[in-house]
Amino acid sequence: MFELFDNNRSRYASGGIVQTMPGELIDSLWLIIDLDLKGVIPLENLLTFHVKNNGGRVSIHFSPDTSDTAICIDLPITYDETLPQTVYAYDDGQRQTILLPSEAS
Repeated sequence: MFELFDNNRSRYASGGIVQTMPGELIDSLWLIIDLDLKGVIPLENLLTFHVKNNGGRVSIHFSPDTSDTAICIDLPITYDETLPQTVYAYDDGQRQTILLPSEAS
């Protein structure tokens, strides 16, 4: 069995994510997984994040279906209305990808 979201495996962002999110926000999602979620909340292979406007800055909200726990991380990144409202992080056991819901199949 492999460890979900092991940061030693390859990590990617889909084309849709690269076109709609700045690199610093993509990197922040990986850091949230590594520093705030792993070892704190049981992780599934598909994580759902909600991108929120918090007074003109980005907040990332995570609440797994399998838990009553929720976490919201405020980031020093300016919010833009063109940002996707929901993004996924998927771990297939060999690589990990951040993608838009419309790109998931």
